[in-house]
Amino acid sequence: MAAKKKRTPQAQNDSWVVVAADSVIDTKKHDSDPAFVRLRNPSTDAASLYMLGAGDAQMYEVKAFEEEFHSWFVGQTVQRDGRLLFVTPMDPLFLILPYLIKAGKEGKFQPVDQIIMDEEFPVCPRLLSCTRSLASLHHIAEEKEVGSLKFHRYSQEKTMNWLKKKVERTVVALKKKNICVGEGVKSTTYIRVKSESGYHEEDYLRYAHGLISEYTSEDLSKALLKHLQLPELTSPKETEPPSKPPKKMTAAQKTLAKVDKTGMKTMSSFFSPKGKTEKK
Repeated sequence: MAAKKKRTPQAQNDSWVVVAADSVIDTKKHDSDPAFVRLRNPSTDAASLYMLGAGDAQMYEVKAFEEEFHSWFVGQTVQRDGRLLFVTPMDPLFLILPYLIKAGKEGKFQPVDQIIMDEEFPVCPRLLSCTRSLASLHHIAEEKEVGSLKFHRYSQEKTMNWLKKKVERTVVALKKKNICVGEGVKSTTYIRVKSESGYHEEDYLRYAHGLISEYTSEDLSKALLKHLQLPELTSPKETEPPSKPPKKMTAAQKTLAKVDKTGMKTMSSFFSPKGKTEKK
């Protein structure tokens, strides 16, 4: 569905056009509306826009499709912000993972509500309200129960296995949808093809790894590549032209090369513009 989302009722131009499933704004089962929030991007470590669904039950990522000199007609008004926002479900563990990794450097088990804290992004504790968050922490962390309390500590081994499963499931989806994964195709470009026979399993793994890496740090991406037993690719320098074998010269070219060209005019001198005189 497409919907117009306003941040404030007073600001006519302070709104967006959003494409989202009906379930995103369904508030029948929850007592709070969905909300756009800024959280720490797990890949770039910078602020990014996300959406918490009604009742914080589901986490969504927000992708903006933007064209220059573009606007929307909404009702009787013109919306100057021509971006089209796509809201799609996202696993909240990707955003929780950086906090677990940071706390894990201390090497001790801690209450998760003391781990998921960020002064720059005070809304981040709401990640734990998502339906899948607490129930899925065992995929990326060790758990210890003391009485009625649970404590967690980051686990590199569990995280690698969890990310590997993400990659494998992505590969299955790529094959099912006939997505092109050939050489030169970027991870953010989706092209349908008729057959997958021309691609090797490694092509799918690398492509899926690229997609998953958009939600992880560079260090974690490299560790996952190693865990998948895929060697890093080394690309030639863009400034270096491809090497070509020397072209053999004909007998006439060899003879011409030996001629003494002293005092001869170049071929281009015979085609200089007419009427042009030198200044003296």
